[in-house]
Amino acid sequence: MSRILLGVSGGIAAYKALELVRLATGAGHSVRVVQTPASRRFVGEASFAALSGAPVLVSEFERDPARGAFPDQEPPTHEPLSHLELVANADVFLIAPASANTIAKLAAGLADNLLTSCALAASCPLVIAPAMNNRMYEHPATAANLRTLAGRGVQIVEPGVGRLASKGEQGVGRLAEPERLLEACVEAITAGGRLPAPAAAQSLEGVRVLVTAGGTREAIDSVRYIGNSSSGRMGFALAEVAHERGAQVTLVAANVALATPAGVERRDVTSAAELERACEEAFADCDVLLMAAAVADFTPAQVENGKIKKEQRERLEIVLEPTADVLRGLSAHRHAGQTLVGFAAEHGADAVQGASGKLLAKDLDALVVNDISREDIGFDSDANEVTILSAPGDRSQIERHHVPRASKAEVAAAILDTVEGLRGSG
Repeated sequence: MSRILLGVSGGIAAYKALELVRLATGAGHSVRVVQTPASRRFVGEASFAALSGAPVLVSEFERDPARGAFPDQEPPTHEPLSHLELVANADVFLIAPASANTIAKLAAGLADNLLTSCALAASCPLVIAPAMNNRMYEHPATAANLRTLAGRGVQIVEPGVGRLASKGEQGVGRLAEPERLLEACVEAITAGGRLPAPAAAQSLEGVRVLVTAGGTREAIDSVRYIGNSSSGRMGFALAEVAHERGAQVTLVAANVALATPAGVERRDVTSAAELERACEEAFADCDVLLMAAAVADFTPAQVENGKIKKEQRERLEIVLEPTADVLRGLSAHRHAGQTLVGFAAEHGADAVQGASGKLLAKDLDALVVNDISREDIGFDSDANEVTILSAPGDRSQIERHHVPRASKAEVAAAILDTVEGLRGSG
């Protein structure tokens, strides 16, 4: 099996790294752990050493009893430099949790501790899994640092959304689950650390792709809104994979707290009306539209000026009016050569059957259907399972292609394979 070097930086999420080591060793992988001094305040070296069966290092100046070897290796006869030998032996270097401070150091190329020194010396794939408070994760500095790292080929395992360490805090910033971290390591090793697609895979070179992602929010007053659930992960995966295939990508993001994929132009919007305007501006020049955003179907007819005071009203009635059907409007103005793909979140056993009419009614080339009744896919999950409906040629017959549960990057690849097939058959 593989050799995984795990870097643990300071944060309460360090406890999840213990479970990762347990899962990895149980699957037959060989693991070594390096910690930052701050991480020891949350989990000590003895815990990691017990699970990995190998010495844990914190400082580049301490002696490594294993002399850089992993548990499945014989130590060398000489005393090598730890930060060089560990990464030379590793098949992948995963940093989890990666704190905002460590991410900033990596982006700046600093090497002021053993973990960052290993990262700077690593020729193996480098994977980082951010974990921090949502305000720190959403700060422009952190977003810029993650974009910098992604541009250098570092693979980012996006954090989850939910309860955070501080009491009462909710938002994006939860460390990805250990199963997902191990999966990311295996993916990185299999891919050989490549972030860009190889030259032979530049199948969308010169193609202009417009992607929408996230969920719109419709204001009730200055602080409240109604909206659709969406993390934006599916749309961001589509944008990243399209760029890897050589496409020129414009991403319209509605309320998404994710780092922008490297090489992708991003436009942020809030409401359905803003998303509609942004799409109308970019649509005429695009060759492919991937409408993955969850656009609200209704918006308040009147937005209250200021904040509605609860104590001043016994009940609140909100009159809703329908929003524009953005995808139908764009489709009505499509020009020859464009490929339009819609997305439908349906519920239950009849999800695919119920979505089939939308494909033809909106004059789409393909419709991606996912069943939102399942808890293990969609929305805040890193995985998805979809059925792609397409109507190639004279559109007289609808074809179905089921994509089993997979990472959203893999699902995005399957969707773009369909797009390429439709463009080739057109």
